[in-house]
Amino acid sequence: MRRTRKRSTRAKRAVAASVALILGGGGLIAANVYASAGQGWGDRPQPPDRQNNAVSTIDCPDVGDELKEVPGSARTSVDRELATMDSQITVAYQRMADNKQRVESDAAFAEQQILTPLKNERVNILQRIEQMVGGQQLTGLAPCTLRADDDDTGGNGNGNAGGDNGDDNNGGDGDNGDGNNGNGNAGGDNGDGDNSGDGGDGDGGDNGDGGQEEEEGQGQAGNGPEASDFVDITTVQPNVNRPQQRRGASRGSFATNCGTNQNGKFNPDNVIVAPGVSNGAHHMHDYVGNQANDAFASDDDLARGQTTCRNQGDRSTYYWPVLRLQNGQEENDAQADGGGKDQNVGEIQTPAQVTLNFVGSPVSRVTAMPRFLRIITGDAKAFTNGDANANASWSCTGFEDRQLKDKYPICPEGSNVVRTFRFQSCWDGQNTDSANHRTHVAFADPASGRCGNGFRAIPQLVQRIVYDVPPGPGFAVDSFPEQLHKPITDHGDFINVFDQRLMRKVVSCINEGRRCS
Repeated sequence: MRRTRKRSTRAKRAVAASVALILGGGGLIAANVYASAGQGWGDRPQPPDRQNNAVSTIDCPDVGDELKEVPGSARTSVDRELATMDSQITVAYQRMADNKQRVESDAAFAEQQILTPLKNERVNILQRIEQMVGGQQLTGLAPCTLRADDDDTGGNGNGNAGGDNGDDNNGGDGDNGDGNNGNGNAGGDNGDGDNSGDGGDGDGGDNGDGGQEEEEGQGQAGNGPEASDFVDITTVQPNVNRPQQRRGASRGSFATNCGTNQNGKFNPDNVIVAPGVSNGAHHMHDYVGNQANDAFASDDDLARGQTTCRNQGDRSTYYWPVLRLQNGQEENDAQADGGGKDQNVGEIQTPAQVTLNFVGSPVSRVTAMPRFLRIITGDAKAFTNGDANANASWSCTGFEDRQLKDKYPICPEGSNVVRTFRFQSCWDGQNTDSANHRTHVAFADPASGRCGNGFRAIPQLVQRIVYDVPPGPGFAVDSFPEQLHKPITDHGDFINVFDQRLMRKVVSCINEGRRCS
């Protein structure tokens, strides 16, 4: 992979021509990061009637998020089965895209050639998973639907200032998940993320000339993003609110410097969600910290792995989907899994800056994280799942009191794009992982900042990634193909591999109100 990414003059011309399409648009506001991550398939948006609507993507229930308990001995096998289901969705999505016109004109074809075969494949896997987990009925999650371009199940576009003033504990980042902002589901913000091009010859402007927005706002891959996925940050009102620090707060912080992935470590694996499965993410990840991280890395491998962190006591792994400049230029993974084969195209952007800070609780002291604790923040499938676990936070330097959840920011000249992830800060005190990789950790209450019953405060990872990209809608985050590169699907992953001595230092610095590194 190339290690440096320069602005493209051609891309500048293309995005300048499209800014007029976007300026003044509203975005559902990313909210406060202290909300509790909610669970539950029952709150997923219902698919619209396909009649007279252009089909955009395939919408399948997220089985992994529904798992309540998985025996430790079966967890790896279950995760591999779930990864196979993701691959099946990718194949079905490609089949849908390749036959888009017929799918839209012939409901019987769509049902017989795409949805029914996919359902049958999912039933077989779900039956195997049921045997592994024992007792939980899952086959009802087999059917998938086709989602229409104009399915606007997102918020009303005005957002809510920071999300701290609501009673919602289900929005991954405090975003009014109780429906008081439109339908309370940012997962379908505009629903028309593409004309469902096939990633190779779609009409999405993949003509090699940097025409990001030349065809109906199509992304270079033919499956998004599109014009309405962007908003001028200067039109967004300040919206960041956080709980007030109270007596007993842990006011210190610990910074770890692990670089910007300037050495170019990328892969489309996901050792947390899909261990032992190559291309388990179907999109490319940036990695900083532990260099042993791939789909097959064990805890022992991570413990022995080299690290890019300046403090060698931190061998943790920090990873997130890459950001690509969609300027018509091919990346080295143009023909590879996770790249062009999964409709993730364009030049991967090396961050200009990555900061990794661990901060305290606004109401209490923190306790040490257990080694090999795994935390996923955000939801890679939030476009189809809805925003219950979404934790995207997009902004621009100089405007970080304005955070976006389901929109990419258009930053003014001289301002850079910023992605911020505030990870869950409450731990159940027992487990380093859970069946759905979520319920062993939680966000603190958005109003009080306190952890729920049985959970204890741990150092909260705040991950900030800055990119120097051309102003305008010329970039996109990698995603599963059917997620259409929507900004709401942004997410981050962390595995704690601090040694015990350094973790004790982290905790003491935070609890004693000191700033350490």
